[in-house]
Amino acid sequence: MNTKNTTNAAAPNYTVPLVTITLLFFMWGFITCMNDILIPYLKKLFALTFVESMLVQFCFFGAYFLGSLLYFTISYYKGDPINKVGYKKGMLAGILLSAVGCVLFYPAATFSVYGLFLGALFVLGLGFTILQITANAYVSLLGSEESASGRLNMTQGFNAFGTTIAPILGGYLIFGSGGEHIITAEATRIPYLVFAGILILVALLIYNVKLPSFQSEETEQGGLGALKFPHLRLGIFAIFFYVGGEVAVGSFIISFLELDTVAGLTEAMSKNYLAMYWGGSMIGRFLGAISLNQGLSDTKKTLYMILTAAAVFLVIYGVVDLTFGQMSFFLVFLVLNFIAFIIGKSKPARTLAIFASINAVLLIFTILSTGKIAMYGVLGVGIFNSIMFSNIFTLSISGLGKYTSQGSSLLVMAILGGALVPLIQGFIADSEFGVQKSFVVPVFCYLYVLFFGIYCSKKLHFVEHSKNVSGH
Repeated sequence: MNTKNTTNAAAPNYTVPLVTITLLFFMWGFITCMNDILIPYLKKLFALTFVESMLVQFCFFGAYFLGSLLYFTISYYKGDPINKVGYKKGMLAGILLSAVGCVLFYPAATFSVYGLFLGALFVLGLGFTILQITANAYVSLLGSEESASGRLNMTQGFNAFGTTIAPILGGYLIFGSGGEHIITAEATRIPYLVFAGILILVALLIYNVKLPSFQSEETEQGGLGALKFPHLRLGIFAIFFYVGGEVAVGSFIISFLELDTVAGLTEAMSKNYLAMYWGGSMIGRFLGAISLNQGLSDTKKTLYMILTAAAVFLVIYGVVDLTFGQMSFFLVFLVLNFIAFIIGKSKPARTLAIFASINAVLLIFTILSTGKIAMYGVLGVGIFNSIMFSNIFTLSISGLGKYTSQGSSLLVMAILGGALVPLIQGFIADSEFGVQKSFVVPVFCYLYVLFFGIYCSKKLHFVEHSKNVSGH
């Protein structure tokens, strides 16, 4: 396991490591999306305002910032911890810490104290911080740099599969099949103990699987480190605003769909549409993995994307408690997503800019419309969120070399957007403007992502042609 960087080996087979890490992506996506279920649940349990309920995301994603800040500080002054202990040990540490966070839900639910729930979420967020720093960078190293966006989109697709079924399964465990459960804190105890047990099983699997080692022999320190790369600096803000926008939209969907002027749905019914929001991300990420695969011809890409879209749509249809008629609007977004990929021409930065512009437009429709148009607008955002994290991440760390893990920690630090942006939207939702107009906040988030995509596409030609990266 102490081999040098194996990316120069002749045609290494990374299938087993990718499958193993993909399982991890699925599990942490599932648990992360449970926050969207917890927010309306805890809001009613403790009679919270929107701002107070958004402390769920503030504590969870705030842990990303503090954990990543600590990691960056250590790597800057003492050397990269991941380079010293290895990606495998880093991922194991993250999984076990996440399991501890899940276990802490038991005393929080037993004593029914909101502060204890927030503390458990903070510990859980710290564990996921380590996973974000290690697993995302690790996947990008399991093959050529040209195909990094495609690989990360594939693994993120399974992460999105976890976020898709979480509202259904998690919503059933907490709300009941028809929302008939009495709102009590104890309803969260068993689900999170089960999550802890599954995480430990995943840790045991990773411990027993042989994973290739990636380590750098370079030890140069001083200067700005990873921050000397301009595309990374802009990428940090892109991650901040993307995660902030995505989390804010997901956090308010259930409350938004409860509005009489929109759909007037119950929480139990809204969770099915929340699943569609995250399911859109899953479809888009799988399509992105195919579209950004440089080894496929255009004909094969088209065929594989159509078959994949149909298959994943059927999976979502089988998971959610909705009729085909209630889901049929989603087919329009699938077609639009397919067209956007074609216009993107398999270029990560160009595709990112197109998707961000579409999301800004969809949210404007959400704000200005009522009824089904407003509802469809906010739900359509999910499918165009799909490739954003993967593309921003790989564009930002492209060419960083020995600074890859350090740069990854800075990008994960920027997930702080998931803590602050929903909080800002919560303030607006609590004001006279209300929930619907509060969606103006993520509009501005996606406009910045649009700017970053345009910048990378036009100003950083080497990012799109990473074989020519000079690492300046």
